[in-house]
Amino acid sequence: MLLSEDHPVDVVIYHNPECGTSRNTLAMIRNAGIEPHIVEYLKTPPARSLLLQLIVRAGLTPRQLLREKGTPLADLGLEDPSLSDGQLVDAMMAHPILINRPLVVTPLGVKLCRPSEAVLDILPTPQGGAFTKEDGERVIDAQGHRVI
Repeated sequence: MLLSEDHPVDVVIYHNPECGTSRNTLAMIRNAGIEPHIVEYLKTPPARSLLLQLIVRAGLTPRQLLREKGTPLADLGLEDPSLSDGQLVDAMMAHPILINRPLVVTPLGVKLCRPSEAVLDILPTPQGGAFTKEDGERVIDAQGHRVI
């Protein structure tokens, strides 16, 4: 997607195609006329330095990026509040399923898009038309405006 010939829009989504929230987020990016770079982070996890940058740029702590549901979080003892940020990042590197999703990077920032419509806050282009999430919740009306 180009804003103009001279201003390409580069959007990256750290995506899990098995996750409904991730699929809805990707669909809203595409509804804005943007074809993002899709990183299936379970197959191709970010390097440690990149993961640390994403955490900082999203304004999160490593603990806030940890995913609980469907992960080995409890089995690995990661609920222990005495664990350092470095130990939590080490766990995410060893078990990428622990990285919450979807993380989206746009020229306007980095955001953990839970709920999926949080992506609307960082998309540089408006929605192209109506959008309804997989569960039937209408998020964008026919004029491309957010439904509150």
